[in-house]
Amino acid sequence: MTAKMQRLGIATGALVGALLTAPLIALMYLGRELAGLPFVPFDLFDWATRVLPGWLVTFGIDLMIDTMLLVGISVPDAAKAAERLISLFQLFAIGVAAGAVFFAIVRLRRSRPDRQVGLVAGAILGLPMIAISIAIGGSEREPILSILWLLALFLAWGVALREGYIRLNVAGDPEPVPQGQARTVRVLDRRQFLIRMGGATATITVASTVLGSLLAAAARRELDAELESSMAHEVQVGTGAPFPNAGDPLMPAPGTRPEYTPLKDHYKVFIRVEPTIIDGATWSLPIMGAVENPVTLTLDDIRNNYESHSQFVTLSCISGRIGTDLISTTQWTGARLQDILEDVKPTEKARYLYITSGDGFYETVDLDLIASDERIMLAYDWDGNPIPLDHGFPLRIWLPDRFGMKQPKWITGIEVAEEYKDGYWVERGWSKEARVKATSVIDAVAAHAAYERDGQTLVPVGGIAFAGARGVSKVEVRVDGGPWEEAMLRTPLSETTWVIWRYDWPFQSGRHEFEVRCAELDGTPQIEEEQGNRPNGATGVHSKSARL
Repeated sequence: MTAKMQRLGIATGALVGALLTAPLIALMYLGRELAGLPFVPFDLFDWATRVLPGWLVTFGIDLMIDTMLLVGISVPDAAKAAERLISLFQLFAIGVAAGAVFFAIVRLRRSRPDRQVGLVAGAILGLPMIAISIAIGGSEREPILSILWLLALFLAWGVALREGYIRLNVAGDPEPVPQGQARTVRVLDRRQFLIRMGGATATITVASTVLGSLLAAAARRELDAELESSMAHEVQVGTGAPFPNAGDPLMPAPGTRPEYTPLKDHYKVFIRVEPTIIDGATWSLPIMGAVENPVTLTLDDIRNNYESHSQFVTLSCISGRIGTDLISTTQWTGARLQDILEDVKPTEKARYLYITSGDGFYETVDLDLIASDERIMLAYDWDGNPIPLDHGFPLRIWLPDRFGMKQPKWITGIEVAEEYKDGYWVERGWSKEARVKATSVIDAVAAHAAYERDGQTLVPVGGIAFAGARGVSKVEVRVDGGPWEEAMLRTPLSETTWVIWRYDWPFQSGRHEFEVRCAELDGTPQIEEEQGNRPNGATGVHSKSARL
């Protein structure tokens, strides 16, 4: 091997690995959108978040959310997109590193790599990825089809990597032409070869990504249209079913978030990159363990054999900071868990429910908590229609006064147990109780909606206050560190939803700092001391600056 061939090493291998891994990912994406085949970047990310230490996972979540808040990005809108980008970068980086290692090893061997070497390289990279993808269950297709598809892609990647090495060697050190003979084949130099290679892989990457994106966008539009058309309640006055507080004369300050969250805007937090899809027609719920009458219920059994119960509910995420957008309100309908447990008859020693979900989530619920609150339900409807696929269809639990981390969705099994087991997020350092913290938020300082009354210009200021099932008795607003002034409260949709508040502030020009706090129904004040969200939920006073 010549000196030029020996110099062909890690940096070039990393570049070729990058050029080949980009179209590899793009073809996986197209296969996912076109035929429901596995998408390894998402599966690898989901697997990694399960096996990594809990402190590291929560550190990553906190870092991502804090970064979004720092740059002014909406967490509900962007969190999952950020996870997807991280997952893409993760596999891309592995492909780049694999290319560099391949070139380095082949260079050390000082011989021309056989064809089998490329196949071996593709298999070494691909087989662990295929095993992870199948284990995590990231495909809608039969495992054998998924395996064959991914194996073909990774083997092609390995063959192309080996071919790139050979071509670059030839380009860098062409065979000499005997004197007196004309060269009949034009040999590209390395730069030309890499440019052509980059053009070919870019074409595959862009074409596959664009087609996959078009398919994904069409599916998303169809889902959003279904959610819009299925709304039994709507935020616009005079449309949909009436709300229980429709007669309340207090109107929210302009710019306040909708009192009732459209389903397509309800915040989503789940442990996988993508929502779990379960076929409701074949789904069933086994309730086993320390019970006298173990049962397996279908969705129709739960719908038809138990009295339905509906409740307007505000759900919030423990990861949210003060002023969070990770909070939403809708109407839940389901079967009271007390009624179902009455049929399965837990034994005298039974103390807990251990609930498992289709996405790998699990949580433990105390039977004493269920016995103390008949509102606790296994919910199957939101807003009068089946729970959306990406919010936990076909079944999820609702626990009043608890953060969402305690409330499994996509439920697939319930074990009645005598011993306590930590839930998914409790194992990772979050609160065992996860009781909602009282919080109040300023959504809007509506200077554009200022109005005159008794010769005074007033500016509507408004937002929400929430204290779980404990309710809100009072909201107060302070401007520029002055006295606390009581705001007006709109009647809530139920005792388990947020309260819309409004304060009409006497206008003064200049820049001002607005703060808000609340008190629970029994007078317990909101905790004003600033604390982070982990492990028990954030506390502190929300503020908003405005120049008027």
